[in-house]
Amino acid sequence: MLPLALTMGEPAGIGGEIALAAWLKGGLPPFFLIDDANRLEQLAARLGWTVPIRAIAEPEEAAGLLDFLPVLHRPLPAPVTPGKPDSANSLAVIAAIELAVELVRQGRAAAVVTNPIHKESLYQAGFKFPGHTEFLAELGGVARVVMLIASPALNVVPVTIHQSLKEAIAGLTSEDIVATGRIVDEGFRRDFGVARPRLAVAGVNPHAGEGGALGREDIDIVAPAVAALRKEGIAAVGPLAADTMFHAEARATYDVALGMYHDQALIPVKTLDFHGGVNVTLGLPFIRTSPDHGTAFGLAGTGRARPDSLIAALHLAARMAERRARG
Repeated sequence: MLPLALTMGEPAGIGGEIALAAWLKGGLPPFFLIDDANRLEQLAARLGWTVPIRAIAEPEEAAGLLDFLPVLHRPLPAPVTPGKPDSANSLAVIAAIELAVELVRQGRAAAVVTNPIHKESLYQAGFKFPGHTEFLAELGGVARVVMLIASPALNVVPVTIHQSLKEAIAGLTSEDIVATGRIVDEGFRRDFGVARPRLAVAGVNPHAGEGGALGREDIDIVAPAVAALRKEGIAAVGPLAADTMFHAEARATYDVALGMYHDQALIPVKTLDFHGGVNVTLGLPFIRTSPDHGTAFGLAGTGRARPDSLIAALHLAARMAERRARG
């Protein structure tokens, strides 16, 4: 199997140390970091961790380095202080993402795994996207992608992502829900091996609107979308009352839940499995996973950041790549 390409993320965040910690735990699929090898060596020394880092010039060199952490060396222009982001390094962060995508599309890496970025620093360097997901859609040349948070306990997808709640509800359409459902159905068939994915679609309002008494969005927007998905042969049900969708018995009845806005979908999965969730971008022409957390500046440089979500992201990316390779 080709190695996975892991990006540096925000250098002042926890990306570097969770990568080091994950390597120390072992048992990972083959991967290489796109990062500054010197700064990683300094970080490992600061933490007192023995991690043999080997700078490589090409991703193909990673295959023979079983006893080393391979780093596709890309020097950072400015020194890194844990917890204190410097926008002088932002172009290098963006370039690492672009390179990872390019290597996968060239068939030189199996999948993209991204460490967390700090969007404010990137904005200062001219980054024009709300986040990773939208940037990857641009790099992939697709108009629409879906953010899936996957975990053994629960899989969720927010139909609207990085918008205020007011904007999300005002702009929600049946077409958005249908398009999201199609991508989810295809993604679960292709990358998760689910022959007929079951989609549970949440309502917008409390109790899915109480027949219109608490708002008509569920009648006018959500219900027609569910009907359209079912007409296409997709196993969708809803609109469902969101407050009763996520207990154990309910979760056993579906493969993935579609929330209408960010927190409706992400609060349940982060409550159930905060450290094991993986951010997956469905709808791209390449595989992308990521830890389901941020840069955690307060933990940066302390060695206390848990690598669980990154480890899960690496393993999931490898499984998805194996499924695609098998066709």
